[in-house]
Amino acid sequence: MHFDPLATLREHQLPVTAQRLAVLRAVDDNPHAPADQIVTVVKKDLGSISKQSVYDTLSTMVERGVLRKIQPVGSVALYESRVGDNHHHVVCRSCGAVGDVDCAVGYRPCLTASHTHGFVIDEADVSYWGLCASCAKDRKQSKMKAKNNKTKNTISPLTKKEKAK
Repeated sequence: MHFDPLATLREHQLPVTAQRLAVLRAVDDNPHAPADQIVTVVKKDLGSISKQSVYDTLSTMVERGVLRKIQPVGSVALYESRVGDNHHHVVCRSCGAVGDVDCAVGYRPCLTASHTHGFVIDEADVSYWGLCASCAKDRKQSKMKAKNNKTKNTISPLTKKEKAK
C-alpha cells in the first residue's frame, strides 16, 4: 500500500505545510525511528527547521491519529505511519531493532482480556522480545570465538611420555 502524505493530511483535515509533509515522509521512510532521527531526515529535506517544530509536528500527528508512537520498555519513543490496524512489534534486546508483527487474529483488539475492569478496550499492545537475525548471528559467532580461545588457552595435561622427558 502506497503512503501518500498529502492525501493523509487532507484526510485528517490538517493544513498542508512543507514541514508536515517532510515529517510524514521521514516517518514513512524510516519506520520505528526516534524523533531525533526524524529531525535529521527532515533537516536534510527542508534545509532548515527547528527541532521543536519537528517534535510539535510529531505530537500533533500522533494526537490526530496520523502517526503512531510506540515506546518499547527501555527505549525512547518511536514513530510509524502504520496506523488504523492493531499490529504488534518485535524488539531486539541487543540492538533495539523493531519490526511489525500482524495481529494473530486480525480484529481489534485481537486479544480478549480476561477481565476488563469496566474499560472499553480498543487496542492490545503486545511486544515480542528476542534477538534479531543479525544480533543472534553475532552472538553465536562471539560464543564460538570464546569457546575456541578457551580451548587454545587451556593447558592440556601432560602425557606419561612428556612427563618422563
